[in-house]
Amino acid sequence: MTWEELENACGSCQKCALGATRTNCVFGTGSRNARLMFIGEAPGEKEDLSGVPFVGAAGKLLDRFLEAVDIPREDVYIANILKCRPPKNRDPLPAEEDACIGYLEEQIRLINPDIMVCLGRISAMRLIKPDFKITKEHGVWFSRDGRRICAVYHPSALLRDPHKKEDMLTDMKAIKAVLDGKE
Repeated sequence: MTWEELENACGSCQKCALGATRTNCVFGTGSRNARLMFIGEAPGEKEDLSGVPFVGAAGKLLDRFLEAVDIPREDVYIANILKCRPPKNRDPLPAEEDACIGYLEEQIRLINPDIMVCLGRISAMRLIKPDFKITKEHGVWFSRDGRRICAVYHPSALLRDPHKKEDMLTDMKAIKAVLDGKE
């Protein structure tokens, strides 16, 4: 499947009820040749309105962490498991994840990143292991399909609990070290 075919299929998707309530399909953004891919759970209101992931307050915070470790946002690819916003930003339902995961899997196949970073526990539970504990396992590296994968706190969690920002910075420095081949 080509990028255009994938984006068109995703944009017209009605596999779950969220397809009928979205303003925009929030497909993904960034370099399609990225070595580093960030994966969140689902779009929020600002993302649904713009069609671009991580553009609201959480996205601006993610941008600050990327800048802090000298990773240009335009050099990474950012996507979510779900491409449509759940009502009131609730957690994705398993059936919604199941309906949408094929689009993400195809994005991963097309990009073929060396490193994937789950933003928050929901994407970590889907992509790393079902019993993933974000408070205990953030920053821990795993191997999946020949690539390195870890999870960090979701930026929205940092907005709710600023005490976790120090852990996030430590994790982002480690991601940068892996990206630079220093770890």
